[in-house]
Amino acid sequence: MSTAPDTAKSKAKKSDVKAEPKVTAKSKAKAEAAASEKAAAEAQPAKAPKAAAKKKPAARPAKAAKRTVPARSAHAESRLAQVLVAPIVSEKATMAAEKHNQVLFKVLRDATKPEIKAAVELMFKVNVDSVQTVQHKGKTKKFAKGVGRRDHVKKAYVCLAEGQELNFSGEAA
Repeated sequence: MSTAPDTAKSKAKKSDVKAEPKVTAKSKAKAEAAASEKAAAEAQPAKAPKAAAKKKPAARPAKAAKRTVPARSAHAESRLAQVLVAPIVSEKATMAAEKHNQVLFKVLRDATKPEIKAAVELMFKVNVDSVQTVQHKGKTKKFAKGVGRRDHVKKAYVCLAEGQELNFSGEAA
């Protein structure tokens, strides 16, 4: 027996083993995924060019109706009772009352316009048209012991509905 044919057979077997790639779980999963993507691509019709496939922007939702003050709870009413600090009775305030049917109030610095409106309607049982607010910085003043500052104040100009009025003098209207 010659050794040459045996070595040729063994070389053939080794080359056969090298020719087949090593199959692992990862490579099987990749091959299956590629095959499924290819099948899905063939099943779908041809895509239109990108320029023609641009989507139109989504339409904006319609604007909601005018915001309203949420229903008042017991907690909200206690907050509303604190929002109005004091009425402002001055020459400028009386001119605003005569000319524009407005009333001036000193309010909390963190009070919002809807809160101010709800507080005035709750306390005085009147209809409020609109509210404008003003942030007034306190003046810096010199005193004997040094420099001080007055408090910052937020004022609210409350415009009452036609025919409504508030009287702070205590007299019956």
